[in-house]
Amino acid sequence: MASGKGAIIKALIANMGIAVAKFGGASVTGSAAMFSEGVHSLVDSGNQGLLLLGMARSEKVPDERHPLGYGKETYFWSFLVAMLIFGLGATVSLYEGVEKVLHPHAMENASFAFLGLSMSFRDLVLGILAFSILLEGWSLLAAWTIFKVQRAGRSVFQALRDTRDPTVLVVLFEDSAAVLGLIIAFIGVFLAYTLEMPMLDGVASICIGVILAVVSVFLAIKCKGLLIGEAADPDTRTRMAAIVAGLPGVVAVNEIVTLFMGADDMLVLISVDYREAMDSGQIEAVSTEAEKRLRKAFPLVARVFVEAQGSKAHKRLLARAGGH
Repeated sequence: MASGKGAIIKALIANMGIAVAKFGGASVTGSAAMFSEGVHSLVDSGNQGLLLLGMARSEKVPDERHPLGYGKETYFWSFLVAMLIFGLGATVSLYEGVEKVLHPHAMENASFAFLGLSMSFRDLVLGILAFSILLEGWSLLAAWTIFKVQRAGRSVFQALRDTRDPTVLVVLFEDSAAVLGLIIAFIGVFLAYTLEMPMLDGVASICIGVILAVVSVFLAIKCKGLLIGEAADPDTRTRMAAIVAGLPGVVAVNEIVTLFMGADDMLVLISVDYREAMDSGQIEAVSTEAEKRLRKAFPLVARVFVEAQGSKAHKRLLARAGGH
């Protein structure tokens, strides 16, 4: 997940700088859309901080209390981002927008000199928004580049459905919402000044809040599924069964259960019928070979448990692969 970490750091750098600029523009103009965008960038910075924390904690080595590791830490912190941070951003944006629509007031548009040039507050706000769009676009491009690699030829919908890396997913949707929100804020502020209708600034803020709320719900549902536990896709399980079924002494593969314990950590449980003539040593040898072949074919496989079964009760044993 190193590439995902790079995308998060880029997004954090962009959002921290953008937040300062947006709040500065909002303070001199009174723009609700600009203030909403400032809050959006501020909570996005918090998002990245939590995601980096989750990634760091997920790399802790397994211990006695957590023998399967801490891979799901990324799922928990991503879920927290979706529920609390995005939710907070949506709430503030909606509140500011409704307040501005119900109680519109003229936006400041005084002129001032900057670097020897005369410009208005409107020019300042629009300039900040345009610059923010470029920075957010840079961050979005980084996340999209990583996501394209993860797609591996699948459609966007399939990749979104099948991805087990919530960090890249959060950054991708976060930056997409940010770029769309900035475009809406730009249009809202421009029209509010041009048409002298400050209510339009509030409408833009409401639209930004709706976008954040929709993104929050989608990410929360996705992270909830990962926290509960998601299996590998049917094609992967079929290929796993074929690999194990081709081993000497294997009569049949009864069942394969897979579970993602993290973005790069898959647990595999296999129930296998062996020939009755095989003793426990032979069964363990084949079980170990099954683990080796599965890990070679599927790099995400971290642990394999093989339940060896035969028609006689004394041949049932549990062989745990992986050196335990």
